[in-house]
Amino acid sequence: MEFLDLLFIVSFFVGLSVFCSLNKHLLMTLLSLEFLMLNVFFMITVYLSVVGCLYFSMVFLTFMVCEGALGLGILVSLVRFYGNDYFQSYANLVC
Repeated sequence: MEFLDLLFIVSFFVGLSVFCSLNKHLLMTLLSLEFLMLNVFFMITVYLSVVGCLYFSMVFLTFMVCEGALGLGILVSLVRFYGNDYFQSYANLVC
């Protein structure tokens, strides 16, 4: 079990570092956020399978799917409106 814990921790921090460092494109930010959420889902599933309560993991998976759909919807609307997915072009929206 210690190897699995170490694997979850390392992959979480790798995803977090990618989320913090590659924030030029909105798509890369959304992909790294989905990687983080997938890692958290696997951690929740493994830890709750020991207890025998997997209902929370299904609720979390539902929220994960909603977050991904909202992110892609925002990405599509911003690309259609501005023509790219750079964060630099969205900085002009602030007054």
